[in-house]
Amino acid sequence: MFKKLFSLALVALLINLAGMRLAYADSKEEKQARFAEKVKASVLKLGTGEAARVKVRLRDKTKLEGYISAADEEGFIVMNPKTGMATPVAYPQVKSVKGNNLSTGAKIAIGVGIAAAVIFIILWKVVVDDD
Repeated sequence: MFKKLFSLALVALLINLAGMRLAYADSKEEKQARFAEKVKASVLKLGTGEAARVKVRLRDKTKLEGYISAADEEGFIVMNPKTGMATPVAYPQVKSVKGNNLSTGAKIAIGVGIAAAVIFIILWKVVVDDD
């Protein structure tokens, strides 16, 4: 009996070890570098120009609002349309960035939704007026 319980316990431990993954602790610099890469990808995805509206919060708690006038490998420039002031920002300085842009797919979905609503209203009026 003892051998069977010991064998079952050993099998359970081996199964547990097989499903375990190693967890690596990254240093603070590595986490910040990974986050800077994510910020860079999202800024490059937004693009540049007056349509690329953003709200940026920096690590020093500075808030910037405007549009991305230029972006490259090291950073980007936020242009405030009200003051005309251009502020260069390096990717590692960014704490959060929020874009106010809609993707092309979202714009198409909104257009299709509006068109479907208009067609539904027209058909509803035709059906109700026939009664």
